[in-house]
Amino acid sequence: QLQASGGGLVQAGGSLRLSCAASGRTFSTYSMGWFRQAPGKEREFVAAISWSAGSTYYADSLKGRFTIARDNAKNMLYLQMNSTKPEDTAVYYCAARYGLKSNYASDYNYWGQGTQVTVSS
Repeated sequence: QLQASGGGLVQAGGSLRLSCAASGRTFSTYSMGWFRQAPGKEREFVAAISWSAGSTYYADSLKGRFTIARDNAKNMLYLQMNSTKPEDTAVYYCAARYGLKSNYASDYNYWGQGTQVTVSS
C-alpha cells in the first residue's frame, strides 16, 4: 500500500513537501515515482528514483525546482517542491514498480490515492 500526504494550498513561489508512506511490501527493492494529474489533463510524469536512491530522473520542465528522495529505512518517499507555480496545481500520486525507474505510468504496479496540491497566484 502507498499513502500520499502533504498536499495543500501554497502561494506561488512557495514550497511544499509531499510524502508517501509504503507498507505491506519490501518497497526498498522497488523503484518509485511521482506523477500528477491536473483537471482535464492526462496523468504526467514528475520524477522517479531507483530502489537504492542512487539514481533520479525528472521531467525536463521540473528540473531544478522539484527534488525526489526516499528513506528506505522508514519506507518513505518524498517530493520537495520549490518555487511552485500555478501550473503545478494537480493531484499528485506516488507509485512503485519492481524494476528500473521509469517515466511511464503504465510501468508502475502500485499507486497511492493521491494528494491535492493547489498553487495560488
